[in-house]
Amino acid sequence: MPTLTKAGLLAAMLFTSAAAFAQTASPVGLWKTIDDETGKPKALVRITEENGALQGKIEKLFLEPNVDQNPKCVACEDSRKNQPIIGMTIVSGLKKDGNEYTGGEILDPKKGKVYKSKATLREGGKQLEVRGYIGAPMFGRSQVWQREQ
Repeated sequence: MPTLTKAGLLAAMLFTSAAAFAQTASPVGLWKTIDDETGKPKALVRITEENGALQGKIEKLFLEPNVDQNPKCVACEDSRKNQPIIGMTIVSGLKKDGNEYTGGEILDPKKGKVYKSKATLREGGKQLEVRGYIGAPMFGRSQVWQREQ
């Protein structure tokens, strides 16, 4: 009987490890965005996958207490103009391409600009490097997001 218990325990540990790996092998989950200029947390973004493409929605903003806690995207130029930023889709269309996710777009709600984007998992899935750019990836900037879940 002890051998069966050990085998069952080993199987459970392997299953748990595989499940944890599967979670971190994909950008799907909750991410804390970090401002590349200030180094401070900006938002929590939930990335989901639908029909093979990733999209990310803002779930929470980290705002100073003296500013509007439910800001709108006043600088947006598309259908998101004057819409609440919390709940807004800011990442869309990223598809797996080797070790990267490419072909997507990302919105900077502060500037209201939409950029091409790509993303790469780092640190065993604990970080996501997100790059927004115009034209070619070398003409842009990156942020490293931290996995929350």
